[in-house]
Amino acid sequence: MIGLSIPFARRNGFRVEELRPGYVKARIPLKGNGNHFGSLYAGAYFLVAEIPGGVLSLFDLGPAYTPILKAMTLEFLQPANSDVTVAFSLSPEQIAAILAEADETGRAKFTLEGRLMDQEGNHVATSIAHYRVRKRGFQAGTHRPPS
Repeated sequence: MIGLSIPFARRNGFRVEELRPGYVKARIPLKGNGNHFGSLYAGAYFLVAEIPGGVLSLFDLGPAYTPILKAMTLEFLQPANSDVTVAFSLSPEQIAAILAEADETGRAKFTLEGRLMDQEGNHVATSIAHYRVRKRGFQAGTHRPPS
C-alpha cells in the first residue's frame, strides 16, 4: 500500500512491520541507504520517522481525514550501523480527541514523538513530528454522528 502511494519509500526499502489500532512500527534497511561513512543516511532516518504518522492517521482516523506533516525535527544521537526501526502510538482517547476536533472545525493537530532504534537496541535518534489532519468535505455546522 505505501509503496503504491509513495514510490520513494518502496525504492528505499521502507516497510511497515506492525500495524494495529493505535500503533505502527516501521523499518528502514541500512542496505541501499548508507552514507559515505557506512552508517544510515540522514534522509533515511527522516523517511522512517515521517511516513508512519501518515499510516497511523489513515488507519485509525479513516479515509475521510487527510494527514499533513507541518513540521518535523530529528535529533541524531549516534550513527546507526544497521537497520533502524521506530514505533508510534495514539491512545483511544487521543484518536477520539483528534476526530472530535476535526469534525467540529475541519482540522485537528497532533504530535508524534519517536525513538529510532538500531538492531542492537541503541536509541540512535529522536523524532518529533507535528501533523495537521483535515476532514475531507468539511462544512461548518455539520457534525459526525456519534458512534
